[in-house]
Amino acid sequence: MRTLLIVNPNATSTTPATRDLLAHALESRTQLIVAHTQHRGHAAELAQWATDAEMDLIVVHGGDGTVNETVNGFLPLPRPSASASDAVGAAESAAAQRAGTWIPRLGVIPGGSANVFARSLGIEADPVAATNQLIDLLSLDGGDAHAGDRRIGLMVADGRWCAFSAGVGLDADVCEAIDRSRAAGHAATPARYLRTTVRQFFRAKRREPAITVRVPGHDPVPGVHYAFVTNTSPWTYLDSTPVRTNPGTTFERGLGVFAMRTMGVLPTLSVARQLLASDGDPKARNLFRVDDVSSVRIEADDEVGLQIDGDFIGRRNVVDFTSVPEVLEVVAPEPDSARHN
Repeated sequence: MRTLLIVNPNATSTTPATRDLLAHALESRTQLIVAHTQHRGHAAELAQWATDAEMDLIVVHGGDGTVNETVNGFLPLPRPSASASDAVGAAESAAAQRAGTWIPRLGVIPGGSANVFARSLGIEADPVAATNQLIDLLSLDGGDAHAGDRRIGLMVADGRWCAFSAGVGLDADVCEAIDRSRAAGHAATPARYLRTTVRQFFRAKRREPAITVRVPGHDPVPGVHYAFVTNTSPWTYLDSTPVRTNPGTTFERGLGVFAMRTMGVLPTLSVARQLLASDGDPKARNLFRVDDVSSVRIEADDEVGLQIDGDFIGRRNVVDFTSVPEVLEVVAPEPDSARHN
């Protein structure tokens, strides 16, 4: 088995010792090439090279942004002709795009701050434990070349793959501010995320709601301040605590939608408590929430920020989100063994 290990050396929890351990472990099982990312978008370039070279496995050691770049580098998107409101059509189109195209498997070793994608898959949060877990899953291959794999769905958002979560409004404003903070040399710690969220919340509170959410089979939802669209649960982590906006959403089902129509402090605190509860099932008068939908369209009177997998993408008036089932093969535990730790 030929493997490319993509390492983001600037990721929050990536260390030389962990990189060496991971490389040594993979070298004992595969023919390994190690590549370090050197600039934004480099992971996508490396993933495309691995695909062209018909490598069997790409392992990412980095954060959620590096994982997103990698997936967008090697996994073909559904053809534009696929209906934005038809997940089956999108899935068939994606399958047609993959036909005759070499698609590597994906492995992930957490190296960022939140590592939502990996942890949602049941991958250990500790990089050393995750390395051992990956090797154990690869050792299951034996006669079945993909025995340790799991095929999951993703979503397409704004014309690119999204692995676990996208958001417009407040969510994106926080990501934009964190990106500026990182550029200034500050680490993206949970405490910094929390402080930034509070600051951006009170800034956004002064603005009129400008977003309308459209979901097939539901009446349009106007007057929305901010919205999240998720592909799994949890939505994110506050240190070790999962934050669940749509607890029924999984990689094997459709998308979850969470849209707030108030910026009131007391209603927001009430919903926040539900998001952090171990048995949380968020409900509120000014919350529109629905699970397992095939697509979502978000429209805004004025351009609002968009984030995908924790990275600020830009400002948009319209964004379409489409579920694409069973499109990515990942070396990960089966769903019933996911810990959501």
